[in-house]
Amino acid sequence: MASIKIVSEEEATGKVKEIYGDIKANFGIDFVPNMYKAMAVKPDYLETNWNKVKQVMIKRGKLDPLTKEIIAVAVSAVSGCDY
Repeated sequence: MASIKIVSEEEATGKVKEIYGDIKANFGIDFVPNMYKAMAVKPDYLETNWNKVKQVMIKRGKLDPLTKEIIAVAVSAVSGCDY
């Protein structure tokens, strides 16, 4: 059975812990989504991807963050994404 290593919030230290805090603050949630926990095994990879997400999804542009999230959910649904 295959498994994916994740870095739990309790295990997080240094850069990963800081990024986890930023993720929760920017999304206004009290947990770190599993996809970021999986990326955290390689902290530089987590940092790069999180910075991209902040620029694309959170930073205000022509579309507000909520509209961007609605579009992302719609695309996932149309694509048949179970996650």
